[in-house]
Amino acid sequence: MKSITINGSQRESVGKKATKALRDAGKVPCVVYGGEAPIHFSADELAFSKLVYTPDVHTVVIELDGKKVDAILQDIQFHPVTDRILHIDFYQISDDKEVMLEIPVRITGNSRGVRNGGTLRIVSRKLRVKAIPANLPDVIEVDITEMKIGDKLYVTAAANDKFTILHSDNEVICQVRTSRTAVADTGDDEDEEGEEGTEEAAAE
Repeated sequence: MKSITINGSQRESVGKKATKALRDAGKVPCVVYGGEAPIHFSADELAFSKLVYTPDVHTVVIELDGKKVDAILQDIQFHPVTDRILHIDFYQISDDKEVMLEIPVRITGNSRGVRNGGTLRIVSRKLRVKAIPANLPDVIEVDITEMKIGDKLYVTAAANDKFTILHSDNEVICQVRTSRTAVADTGDDEDEEGEEGTEEAAAE
């Protein structure tokens, strides 16, 4: 998994007044949990842009006065009006300790059901997995090539020896629904050049 480095400074005072002063200076107060004791630090708000404002998932290397802490993003708070970052919680990770993380799902292939006029509906855009940091994938790819109209693809299709998927086996990743323009699936692969059907956003 890709990693992002955040350069920060440890903070001695964690009171409301000190926190407000940090935010007024364009910095974000943060805490790292999971180690021997919580680590309080701050960093420039712009330093988090590639971590927060992206669909990708990254591990984080936090550099504090020459010391490096490996972590993952745990929680983030935004201002309800301005959407500025108010606070970020991180969780410290180590090479031999499993962590849980939500990984984006990437759909690959051209479904035969969609080629026959069906509609692809993505139900799960992220899957929660558990693994040691070295085995965390950037994305989870699932191939929909063989899906016909009416088929559903379950999380078991994304199973991998390197990580554990923390969802029930009957949870659906995507399905191909019928539509008014759908034709009967004869099992032939003649319509290889058909256009991909529209994709409906999953209900959150």
